[in-house]
This record gives sequence, structure tokens and C-alpha cells, in this order.
Amino acid sequence: MKKDAPPKIPDVVVPPTGVERIVAAIGSTRSLLVHTGIFAVSFLTALVGLIEWDRMLLILTTLVSLEAIYLSLLIQITVNRHTQSLKEVEEDIEEIQEDVEELGEDMEDIQEDLEEISEDIEEISEDIEEIQEDVEELNVEDDDEPTAKTSKTKSKKPTKAETLEQLTKDVQRVLKDLEALKNSK
Repeated sequence: MKKDAPPKIPDVVVPPTGVERIVAAIGSTRSLLVHTGIFAVSFLTALVGLIEWDRMLLILTTLVSLEAIYLSLLIQITVNRHTQSLKEVEEDIEEIQEDVEELGEDMEDIQEDLEEISEDIEEISEDIEEIQEDVEELNVEDDDEPTAKTSKTKSKKPTKAETLEQLTKDVQRVLKDLEALKNSK
């Protein structure tokens, strides 16, 4: 019998938030080039004399400081979101581990039940063999009795041999039912 593959759990893709998009954009190569260009233009304007060095450095330092503050806040928001997501995954893993442990215990119980059923089947088989031997002995005894007496007995009630044969058939049927139960698990 072919085992079915476990159902595939769909990948859950959480769309990035606005904060994550901003952090990703700032951490890109394009952002590096833009920042480098801004710094170069700032220094060039001071070198050419369009703006004083002190004023350029003050504006540049203020912008860089504000950018650093906002970046650290945005990054912390992203880290917090990822931490929460990891906690949820951790809880899911713990639940899965508990389920696996329960399945293992259930398998052990089923194995014990199968062993008990096997032992019961062996005992029933032994009982059937003993009953068959008794039937054979009774058949031999019935063959030794006179035929007139046997025909009277048969007409009134079944002989011991017939009763034992019927019992044997019943026990064999029960044995087949037990085998079917065992195979269905």
C-alpha cells in the first residue's frame, strides 16, 4: 500500500510593512550612491564657495544625525516585528513536538494492542487444534457405536462430534474476524 505524502503546508508570505520597505530602500546600493552624491555635492558647494564650510557642516551633521535617529527607530521596529514572528514560530514548533510525542505514545499503545491480539490469536489457534483433536476422537468413537443407535441419536439431537464440529467452525470464524481486525489496524 502506497503511503500518501503529508499535506504540503503553504508558505505564508507576509507582505512587508511600510517601515520594512523604507529600511530595505535605505539599505540598498541605490541609497548608498544617493548619500555619497549628497555628501560630494555638499563638499563641492563649500569648496566652490557657494556656502560656508561651517554652515555646510552644520546642515550636513544635522541631517545625518536626524537620519541616524530615524534609521535606528525604523530598524528597531523591524527587529521587534521579527522577534514576535520568531516567538510565534517557536510556539508552533513546541505544539508540533507535543503532537509528535503524542503520536509516538499512540503508536506504542497500538503496538501493545497488536501484540495482545497476536497472543489471543495464538491461544485461539491452540484451542481450535485441541477441539479438532477432540472431534476426531469423537468421530472414531461414533464409528465404533452401532448404526441404529447413531441414527436415533442423530434424529433427536446432534452428536458430540457434530457439536464439536460446529464449535470448531464458530471458533474459526471468530479467528478470521480477529485476523481481519488485526489487519485493519
